[in-house]
Amino acid sequence: MSFPTLILNPKLEGAIERGHPWIYRDHLPKNTLEGGQLEGGEWVKVEAGRAEAYGLYDLSSPIALRMFGTEEPRAGMITRRVETALELRASLFDPKATNAYRLLNGEGDFLPGITVDKYERYAVLATYANALERLILEVVKGLTSSLKLKGIVRRLEGKLEPLWGELPPPELTILENGLKIIANLYDGQKTGLFLDHRDNRFLLERVSRNKTVLNLFSYTGAFSLYCARGGATRVTSVDIAPLAIEDARRNFTLNGFDPLEHEFLAEDCFALLERYAQEGRKFDLVILDPPSLARTKENRHAAARAYKKLNTLALRCVAPGGLLASASCTSQISSEHFKEILLESALEGGVRMQILQENGQAPDHPVPVSFPEGRYLKFVLGRVLKS
Repeated sequence: MSFPTLILNPKLEGAIERGHPWIYRDHLPKNTLEGGQLEGGEWVKVEAGRAEAYGLYDLSSPIALRMFGTEEPRAGMITRRVETALELRASLFDPKATNAYRLLNGEGDFLPGITVDKYERYAVLATYANALERLILEVVKGLTSSLKLKGIVRRLEGKLEPLWGELPPPELTILENGLKIIANLYDGQKTGLFLDHRDNRFLLERVSRNKTVLNLFSYTGAFSLYCARGGATRVTSVDIAPLAIEDARRNFTLNGFDPLEHEFLAEDCFALLERYAQEGRKFDLVILDPPSLARTKENRHAAARAYKKLNTLALRCVAPGGLLASASCTSQISSEHFKEILLESALEGGVRMQILQENGQAPDHPVPVSFPEGRYLKFVLGRVLKS
């Protein structure tokens, strides 16, 4: 089978040989853009120096080519990669304890731009470029041949589009490490829940016994649930969305915890932190998991300032000897940069901080060695001491 060939700058030879999955539009020859020889969703052979690989061309995305490696694209290639990804997940989870996790992690499973999350017996697919439309049927085939699902859907413009089988109910109750959590696949954030923090939540369960906990940007209270199960004396969950806070209360009830013994606040986390810091209110464990604060490199500095402000305020609310669990899902902020921000926050807050553990996303969110950008999630658990 022959494919259109793009000759790229030899400087890209190393990146292509290492298997980096992205080629940006400004790396393409100008005649490719001006002549319009390529169609969206077309397989393309790429050559740079001695390196060769195959990618899928997109007409509109800043990422012009999503690279699928040196394997020549043929029927069944995508299905095989889906099946390989599912073999990993089958080894990670006890279905009696956890039935919601990521099945396909895009670049991490060598299927760039495609993610699939499983919630009980439903799967939610997401694509991040128009060119990937041509791969959906093969992805669905790989999923249905290996898993006993009821339905596969994707969310488009706020609605769920059925791809195979039936639509999920308006609300599902999934299991995560034995905890019951309400998932709304229609209106929830991400595909329904934040599955990448699963192991980080489990870590905080182990350190929350007899502690007062402040969980900021709590969404539907997953971190809070783990802390309650770990024996926290009181958990305060804060999110700006009233519906998310109501679901957090329901999750507590669903798992046998009395919501009246804890606190649920629908408030702006920045404003609440400033108020608590001024009041001198202290907690044994503060959890800080804000949404992504930068989508582009141009917004990176503003994001760093926002993280510093949040962490400085949060540190002022940690009791001496207490813990701060701070996270960043902003891919534009590296792990080292995030720790520098924590250092600056500690210095400004007049405290010392010991890093007890650093984590990223859970193992159902793998990252290729050639794609460090895929390690987007930073999670630091630190002990806070007087200066």
